Amino acid sequence: MNTSDDDARHAEKMRKIKDARDKMMAAKTIEKGLLIVHTGKGKGKSTAAFGMAMRGIGHQMRIGIVQFIKGAIETGESAVLNAFPEQVTMKRMGEGFTWETQDKTRDIAAAGAAWAEAKSMIASGDYDMVILDELNIALRYDYVDIDEVVAFLKARPAGVHVVVTGRNAKEPLIEAADLVTEMTMVKHPFRDGVKPQAGIEF
Repeated sequence: MNTSDDDARHAEKMRKIKDARDKMMAAKTIEKGLLIVHTGKGKGKSTAAFGMAMRGIGHQMRIGIVQFIKGAIETGESAVLNAFPEQVTMKRMGEGFTWETQDKTRDIAAAGAAWAEAKSMIASGDYDMVILDELNIALRYDYVDIDEVVAFLKARPAGVHVVVTGRNAKEPLIEAADLVTEMTMVKHPFRDGVKPQAGIEF
C-alpha cells in the first residue's frame, strides 16, 4: 500500500467534508432562546440538563433551576451548582415522588408553587437559561395545566433557553419545542437489584 497516496485520498475526502460542513454552517444564522425537552424512559434526562447548566456557567451565563417532584432529595449537582451563587439560582420545590407523599392535594400545591417560581424566573430577565427539572412528571399527572405551560413558554422572552426534563413528555410540549431528545433505556442495574448510588443517580 502506498501510504502517501492513501494520505492524499484521506486529505481530499476530509477537505470535501469540511467544505460541505462550512457551507451548511454558513446558512445557520438564527440565534434565539431554545425550548429543549429531555424525555424518555432511559437514564440521563436531568443529568443532561445539569450538564448544560455547567456548560452555561463556563460561558458566564445566568442559570435558574426549579426542581419539581424530586427536589427534596439531596443531590451532588446541587452541591456543585451552589458553589456558583452569582450565576446559579436553584429552587428545590418538590417534596418527593407521588408514591412517597401519597397526598394528591399536597402534590398539586407543590407543583403549582414550583410552576409559579418557574414563570417568575423565565419572565424576570435575570436568567439566560431556566431548567425545569421533572416538570414533565407534574404535567403527566395534570398537576400543572399543559395548555398554560405551552402558552407561557411560547410567549417567553426571546433570549431565554428553557430546558424541561422528565419522562412521558406530552405531545403539545414536544410540538412546541425546538429540540427534543428521547433517552432510551437499553440496560439498567436497578433491574438487577442494584440500588441508586451517589454520583450515578443523585
